Amino acid sequence: MQKNPAPQSIKDKVPPYNDDAERAALGAMLLDSEAVPAAQQYLSPEDFYSTANERIYKAIRALYDDGGKKADIITVRDALQQAGDLDAAGGEAYIASLTNVVPTSANIEYYARIVQDCSLRRSLIRAAAEISARSYDISEDSGHLLETAQQLIFKLTDRKRTLNFRSVHETVPEAIERIEKLFHSKSAFTGVPSGFDELDRMTSGFQNSEMIVIGARPSIGKTAFALNMAANISVKNRRPAAFFTLEMTDVALATRLISSEAHIDSNSLKTGFVKSSDFEKILEAAGRIYDAPLYTVDMPNMKLLDLRTQARRLRSMKQVEIIFIDYLGLISTEDVTTPRFQQVSEISRSLKGLARELEIPIVALSQIGRPSEGARPNLASLRDSGAVEQDADVVLFLHRERKHETQSGEPMPEVIETELIIAKQRNGPVGTVNLGFRPKYTEFTAMAK
Repeated sequence: MQKNPAPQSIKDKVPPYNDDAERAALGAMLLDSEAVPAAQQYLSPEDFYSTANERIYKAIRALYDDGGKKADIITVRDALQQAGDLDAAGGEAYIASLTNVVPTSANIEYYARIVQDCSLRRSLIRAAAEISARSYDISEDSGHLLETAQQLIFKLTDRKRTLNFRSVHETVPEAIERIEKLFHSKSAFTGVPSGFDELDRMTSGFQNSEMIVIGARPSIGKTAFALNMAANISVKNRRPAAFFTLEMTDVALATRLISSEAHIDSNSLKTGFVKSSDFEKILEAAGRIYDAPLYTVDMPNMKLLDLRTQARRLRSMKQVEIIFIDYLGLISTEDVTTPRFQQVSEISRSLKGLARELEIPIVALSQIGRPSEGARPNLASLRDSGAVEQDADVVLFLHRERKHETQSGEPMPEVIETELIIAKQRNGPVGTVNLGFRPKYTEFTAMAK
């Protein structure tokens, strides 16, 4: 007769911890004060499962942070006694016993990593329990719940990254290797090239973890410029890119791409009045675009958490190397009752954090304020919040005179000279790049100065 399965043991209910590793780490720090900074790059007091061990580690850290005072049995005992925590830390006999656990401090990083690993596992269990409990609450929005789950996991990922220092003995060979790689590669740029040579020479391409903002007045061509860059990256160079379109549909975006790639009048494509002879050019252009690793996200009134979720999926599943967002003003936060400038500040900080998290450049379009109408834009022209100016690593402005659009009775010029102003660049020069805008094809091209 089959026996009933054994009930889950008490051991299975105990969270992961390693008391030997905790005591060994503390003992190494009591033997050698130089072991303290080595442990600090891995451990915080909360990483210790034992309350007594946590209090002892706090005392050791406090002594070290106070001018590098040596932490030994006597100094730690006195510090705990003054704080009234000696008994809670196990008493003087327990502190003295810690130095008998290890003969040397040589393996401090090994012990610290074990303690950190157990702590991360306990945090994962807590996160999973929180996600599970909140999943049963049907009053909570599932999208918000998904964002919360992702934030909990990514926060744990950040904890796993340790701070460390390296000597130039280690970094110089890596730098030489990188220089050699760039020397032998076909690309002259360290980042993702936009396809506009003069801009790329000034920026070395859009760099990973940077937030790039492109500002302009309405109808100057922000979307066209961003789409041209996305096409250069994905259609011409076959590098995966994503385009979040909050203002127009993804089909309209594809129509624009075909127009600029085939050099067919965009109005003709929209109305259907195209020549029979143009169909061959249209199909050839569509064929080139069809196989390009360009992914569009069409979601009007997109919330910030939805944007972050989709961006993470695209980075994970499609390995996109750059993300374009059209545009900042159409993104909303969860709490729409807060003032708009606070929402924009939150969105700006979140996009900058997302660029660092995904380790790719994020290019966000932004309208500029009404007072800038007719004048050359500057950093103060960005709408709604100064946080955008502060968070952005690179700020570009498109600028041209309105006369071409306001003169009546005269044909629109085939190419309209437009300035691309690099108003801010943390790691490079500022200046102006001359572009030509071809309204017939909604396309930007390089122009000689």
